[in-house]
Amino acid sequence: MKFKKIAKVLLSCMMAGALFTGCGGGDKPAAEKPAESSGDVKLGMITHLNATETRMDEILRMIQEDSGVKVTHYIPTYYDSLKLLQMGIESGSVDQISLYDSVGKYVTANNDKYEVVSDITLKSLSDNFCFAVRKDDTALKADLDKTIKEMKSDGTLDKLVKEYITDVDMKNPPKVEIPKTDGADTIKVGVTGDLPPLDFVAADDSPAGFNTAILAEISKRLGKNIEIVDIDAGARAAALSSKQIDVIFWVVVPTVDKMPADIDKPEGVELTEPYFKDNIEHLKLKK
Repeated sequence: MKFKKIAKVLLSCMMAGALFTGCGGGDKPAAEKPAESSGDVKLGMITHLNATETRMDEILRMIQEDSGVKVTHYIPTYYDSLKLLQMGIESGSVDQISLYDSVGKYVTANNDKYEVVSDITLKSLSDNFCFAVRKDDTALKADLDKTIKEMKSDGTLDKLVKEYITDVDMKNPPKVEIPKTDGADTIKVGVTGDLPPLDFVAADDSPAGFNTAILAEISKRLGKNIEIVDIDAGARAAALSSKQIDVIFWVVVPTVDKMPADIDKPEGVELTEPYFKDNIEHLKLKK
């Protein structure tokens, strides 16, 4: 399986042109950000594709105000990879990190520095996970939608979720071989490795876990080859628009009305049927 690394510096901002704007990693100097109070919590999160830090701050404030309860104000800071996110909290740059329940289980299983924050205000929030393709790539979207629906209908998707997310050994998500068909068309899929075990890249740079399991099944059903391209979260939109990849493995769509549906959907892309859903949770360092 051919497996390539696209450098974040090259793609994050250089090629964001024709279809997309913005490339994450922050959008305002620190001096321009809202003043912090003693009740504020600096919250690290993986870069969203269509919501800047300032926009995310506005959304979180709105959610908290709508709750009618005086709650902690979270000040978001974006990071372009899980590794940088963990470096941020371990250096004290942020107080908590926002992940998903499955990812939190992976992180805490592999690092005893972390624990789940039990009293977060955003417990009711969850996201659906979808593939993203270019808007004009209608045939590919139709193929992916059809395959996801079939996998839901025949129970294959539930089986993969159970095997590679729910019941997986969080310290050792298994590698999966993606079939190769001589002469078949190739679909290049960008993965980040930043949402293990959902999107996982092993220590030897081999894709593993749920991402390869679901892509192997899609490859088999479509009769097409899947080439996995390793890419930082903040470079996904640029890589898609520049046609260095054909599919982004995951983008998220909030499941509740409190969050805008296009928070992770820039102009020029279309999202497939969702293939997974997970709840948002926060981690902090143990005292």
